[in-house]
Amino acid sequence: MTKSSSPSRLDAFFGNPAAAVGMAVVCNMLWGSAFPFIKMGYRLFAIDATDTASIMCFAGVRFMLSALLVYAGGAALRRGPLPMPKGKNLLSCCGLGLWQTAAQYTFYYSAVALLTGAMGGILNSTQSFMGVILAHFLYGKADRMTPRKAIGCALGFSGVLVATLGNHGSGSPAGVAYMLIASVIFALAGPWNKAVTQKVDSFTVSCLNLGIGGAALLVIGLVLGGSLHPQSFGAVPVLLFLAFISGAGYVIWALLMKNNPVSRIAVFGLIIPIMNVLLSAILNGEPLFEWQYLAALVLVCGGIYLVNRPNGKLGSRS
Repeated sequence: MTKSSSPSRLDAFFGNPAAAVGMAVVCNMLWGSAFPFIKMGYRLFAIDATDTASIMCFAGVRFMLSALLVYAGGAALRRGPLPMPKGKNLLSCCGLGLWQTAAQYTFYYSAVALLTGAMGGILNSTQSFMGVILAHFLYGKADRMTPRKAIGCALGFSGVLVATLGNHGSGSPAGVAYMLIASVIFALAGPWNKAVTQKVDSFTVSCLNLGIGGAALLVIGLVLGGSLHPQSFGAVPVLLFLAFISGAGYVIWALLMKNNPVSRIAVFGLIIPIMNVLLSAILNGEPLFEWQYLAALVLVCGGIYLVNRPNGKLGSRS
């Protein structure tokens, strides 16, 4: 495998419809496991929900470790160092890191501390519907809003409404607001990410995204007086697993976005809220069979499927 052939082989693999489906499932399973493991990490590091500074330190260390994993993986596949962009491309990658990683996860991690895993997962799924609405205005006829997509968005937001009505002890209004803000930032970052990976190596984009964003989070957290104190042996392994989730997820998603129509892969986002609810019950002892969670999951997953279902046969380009 040569340096020049590696990226093209990766692009060919991720552009294959069957491989794209498989990797989309893996990516969303990883992301779906993040929320409950973050909550477990807070517990193992004894981080209180009100300790924003330490929360930012926790997030910053995670993403900086993720950046190192991405760089190591990319360099191993290329059998050489990752190519670093210059000029406007470098600034764009750094800006993406400050936006998609630092800004998004400032709100996301704050929301995790204030919500149950099930509630957080359901709220986080709104990014799928926000992305559809945003695409209509950005791309016009190329990705216009259709009656099917409109119904899907309505179902999805109805699911969020069912989950939040009465709250049911699932978290504070501030936590709900933080998660929705994080979802908006994620949706707005999608087109930016796609544009950057057309010009810069996907591993490099992910490495800079995570590294710059993580460093910003860590510095802000330390300045505000945050710190990390593991309380048991399991604390560090959980943090390392979260770093792997982020590093692997960012690279896989960047390659999928680069080489596929969004509609082919976005439909598998329905895996994320399901994984969130299941793992929150298994790992953190949260209730699994609460009616509002189950009803919200059905509505949200149905909405995700409708807004992203390809036209024609499964796997066909749309």
